[in-house]
Amino acid sequence: MSKRILAILVEDRPGVLTRVSGLFSRRGYNIQNIAVGPTMDPGISRMTVTVDADPLTVEQIVKQLNKQINVLKISDLTDEPFVGRQLLLVKVKADPTNRNDIQQIVNTFRGRIIDVSPDSMIVEATGDGDKLDAFLLMMKEFGVKELASTGRVALHRGSKITRETKTQYML
Repeated sequence: MSKRILAILVEDRPGVLTRVSGLFSRRGYNIQNIAVGPTMDPGISRMTVTVDADPLTVEQIVKQLNKQINVLKISDLTDEPFVGRQLLLVKVKADPTNRNDIQQIVNTFRGRIIDVSPDSMIVEATGDGDKLDAFLLMMKEFGVKELASTGRVALHRGSKITRETKTQYML
């Protein structure tokens, strides 16, 4: 099994996310992460779903998703050139003696400090999973108080034209 990244264009209607995620759970597949947001087309949303499955299983998932009335298009990005990013927010213990060290690490990872209080800092980092894992490992040395992470969002790299990007060119 391997991580597979699916980009799914769906109609922006109530219950679509429930039906799509339900399809995975009914078949016993665990969604590792999911991110949903609007596209340039009004009424159409993009789901990026990461699932741990082999290619044959993903083929079956895609066939089942294509039967859903609100699903417009599915792309398995895993073996395609794509750009993917996640967002990580970390509240780390910070006092005047270690703030400069935290700042240096944040700068090294091209992150940002977005909040400072007397005993903590909230830092933001974006990137691929490996970069964020390394960043989090460094932050753990200071003591992580809280952590929040988005699911991965991804787009095909280059000039592959989709319905979504055609609309962007028309604007």
